[in-house]
Amino acid sequence: MKKGLLLLVLWLLSLAFAQYPEQPITYIVPWSPGGGTDTTSRTVAAFLQEELGEPVNVVNRTGGGGVVGHLATASADPDGYTIGAVTVEITMMHHTGLTELTYQDYTPIALLVNNNAAVTVRADAPWDTLDELVAYIRENPGELQASGTSLGGIWDLARIGFLDAAGLSPDAMPWVPSQGAAPAFQELLAGGVDVVTAALAEANTLRQAGEVKVLGVMADERLASFPDVPTLTEQGYDWSIGGWVSLAAPAGLPEDALAELANAIDATMNNPEFLERMNTAGLNIQYVSTSDITAFMEQQDAIMGQLLEAAGVIQ
Repeated sequence: MKKGLLLLVLWLLSLAFAQYPEQPITYIVPWSPGGGTDTTSRTVAAFLQEELGEPVNVVNRTGGGGVVGHLATASADPDGYTIGAVTVEITMMHHTGLTELTYQDYTPIALLVNNNAAVTVRADAPWDTLDELVAYIRENPGELQASGTSLGGIWDLARIGFLDAAGLSPDAMPWVPSQGAAPAFQELLAGGVDVVTAALAEANTLRQAGEVKVLGVMADERLASFPDVPTLTEQGYDWSIGGWVSLAAPAGLPEDALAELANAIDATMNNPEFLERMNTAGLNIQYVSTSDITAFMEQQDAIMGQLLEAAGVIQ
């Protein structure tokens, strides 16, 4: 009896003094493999694994316009062993009634990247400039279709803003929903859609392979990774927008786990090898640390609500 009690006490003490992490970590991505969120997450996971000393396994949980994966992270046990990519859509989906999830359902850890949208077409498309594409849309309203993410998602908003800047209504180039940028680009190459308005970074591999051409990027100034791609603004269309990716855990994450993850991500985001890999992939790093990320998300939530209302996506 005494021996059993002693073993129980020792076990409880071992739990009390256990150092996080002590087992593999699951990293949930709410969008398809191959897109910018997936590339960012897999790169981050590889470096987090080095920093934390435990495997960090990326799992894609797609569906529901991003809701499935975001819900999987939010509803997991807040023990530090499930983290996830929480994207700009978390500040949009609840405004459109797609879900009740908000940024407040998470413990935000850091902002990782913020990638500007672009107007991308197939390499053999008849338009070589943005003006040529706009002229065609104006003369043939409703004929061309665009894609990039779910209906009402960030890249859909990019399309709506681009068309508005060109003096066109959203139905001039209808939206075909997808489970992320990667499947949208597959549809573009297959001829299922004519334009993709996802991040320039997500078009990078296909652009390098000569399979697509980018007519403009929705940024205030040319991106350092793509100095040859003109902005929409310099072509006469005053519109810019980007899609960000953050790292978060379920709400209620213990302070010790948060501190370990915050230190690990800070070391990762300042690792020259990591920065080189991200820059090579064309991903636009925007690091916001744990101390400031919640305020960033709160601000973004208000901005996206205003944009969605102005675009007529919500009433």
